[in-house]
Amino acid sequence: MPEKNEPLFQEDMRLLPWTTDTGKPCYLAEGAAGGVISALADGTEARQTRDAVQALREAEDVLANPAAGALALRLALHTCVRALAKVLRVAESRGLRLGAADPDGT
Repeated sequence: MPEKNEPLFQEDMRLLPWTTDTGKPCYLAEGAAGGVISALADGTEARQTRDAVQALREAEDVLANPAAGALALRLALHTCVRALAKVLRVAESRGLRLGAADPDGT
């Protein structure tokens, strides 16, 4: 079991674009880069990125509509927040694999 202050991330691991049922991060050993899980992660990241683009377009449409009510604005914001969180996870994962980001997010 790792020490309390020891980071859970190891440099040879890929941060996956999903979490466990309890919200903990999932990782894939770097040696499995060409495998099924890696391909699933690539597809999930691509879908999450497309979803974020769609959320942005829909939010822009809502903002451009002066008659949009509070509910429409809240729904657009909610969708954008969820999409942004997922895309930031993708960016973190890719940054970690490139050595451009710290595993603890700082």
